[in-house]
Amino acid sequence: MRPHDVVILLKIIAKGDKPWFNKDLANELYISQSEVSESLNRSKIAGLVSGDKKQVFKAALLDFLKYGLRYVYPEQPSSSVRGVLTSHSAPPLNEVIQSEQDYVWPYALGSNRGFAIEPLHRNVPKACLEDAKLHELLALADALRVGRARERNIAVKELEKRFSISLS
Repeated sequence: MRPHDVVILLKIIAKGDKPWFNKDLANELYISQSEVSESLNRSKIAGLVSGDKKQVFKAALLDFLKYGLRYVYPEQPSSSVRGVLTSHSAPPLNEVIQSEQDYVWPYALGSNRGFAIEPLHRNVPKACLEDAKLHELLALADALRVGRARERNIAVKELEKRFSISLS
């Protein structure tokens, strides 16, 4: 698995029941079509998507996000930069968690300042500014990567709601 595999799977979930093609994902995520194809192949091998690569196995993905993401793609906030809000600083967690420290994905066209969190793919900030659902899912994933226990627990519950599953 590579970090952008998570981005692609969350984009598919963000699309809901809307039909899509690999080229749609590539265009909307600013990732090449070959990267999308290779990513879906890896996800199929990992048991995260169906054989036809059109359906994400949400329970399996949630398990990976919940138990593995922070170990496989760890992140430590770094210097203050301009960017796009993420983790507890972005919806939906910013409605529940109050903090004086904002976290952002570095992005020159971002409208916020905060401590830098490296996104799972360099084009995540750009893609998220165009897709609020994807932004929420990736911000929740970042809360799992960098958050404390309380933030991670809330993020898991929010992901369960958005995935329409209950594993608790």
